[in-house]
Amino acid sequence: MKNILITGALGQIGSELTMALRKRNQTGVVVASDIRMPTDPQFRDSGPFEFLDVLDEYRVGRVVEEYRIDTIYHLGALLSAVGEKKPQVAWKINMGGLYTILEAARQYKAALFFPSSIGAFGPTTPLDNTPQDTIMRPHSMYGVTKVAGELLCNYYHDRFGVDTRGVRFPGLISYQTEPGGGTTDYAVAIFFEALKHKRFTCYLKPDTSLDMMYMPDAIRAMIQLMEADASGLKHRNAFNITAMHFTPTQLAAEIRKYIPEFAIDYDVDPIRQGIADSWPNYMDDSAARREWGWAPEYDLSGMTKAMIEGVARLVAAEMVKG
Repeated sequence: MKNILITGALGQIGSELTMALRKRNQTGVVVASDIRMPTDPQFRDSGPFEFLDVLDEYRVGRVVEEYRIDTIYHLGALLSAVGEKKPQVAWKINMGGLYTILEAARQYKAALFFPSSIGAFGPTTPLDNTPQDTIMRPHSMYGVTKVAGELLCNYYHDRFGVDTRGVRFPGLISYQTEPGGGTTDYAVAIFFEALKHKRFTCYLKPDTSLDMMYMPDAIRAMIQLMEADASGLKHRNAFNITAMHFTPTQLAAEIRKYIPEFAIDYDVDPIRQGIADSWPNYMDDSAARREWGWAPEYDLSGMTKAMIEGVARLVAAEMVKG
């Protein structure tokens, strides 16, 4: 089985991917890494952890060599809203970190997963049924780094033979880890506020439609793509994938099926609204379905039910702790 390194392993995606891969990968090693130390005992005790800055070329190389890593999931990056507040830092971390990881993958012949995003598109991209191959002119630093990252991964595959693969994620929804500063984070926060206070103030307009995905589908997509037969992959970096699309108004209506008294109001953040307005309403993911069999398992109804149940357990546990 493979020896796997995950960067940014304590983030929203990485924390769940790490545990999923450790359950799946019984004969290899799954090394989690981040620039902060894990506090969750289950995460900490389930496998090796390395304190690792993705900009440190020497340390990255040593970890890859020491554990004989042959597959890397590179998740260390700044997200969209944070990236707009700190664009210079976002470029340094997102592009510098990817370059470091690509070099390690090249030198040690490791496969690499790089997550792109709907943020790679821009206001001139078709917003409805956004094609796999289309114009990409993002207006955010986060989006710029995603487009550049896709191109750089393609270059390393074509020039050096590195097995690079990736997807363009929609907004990701999960209750297990706090969001990390993305434009679509409202779709997570709304569940916590609904269960705790029966009210939520949204920073996006009521009719803002965005592609979304429940985290278990995202984790499954990553693993499925990295295990797919390379001969069937035409696009590699990066595949559109999606599961559902909705507006804050539509999500609030779905939540009211479980919490009838839930109320939503709006205090629009111009930065995040501007980013959201430049992103697709929904993507065409037919290439992923065709080339490696992608298909989501959760729709809006299924995701809402799972989130209500999961967040309710967390809220109840908080109340017990006092």
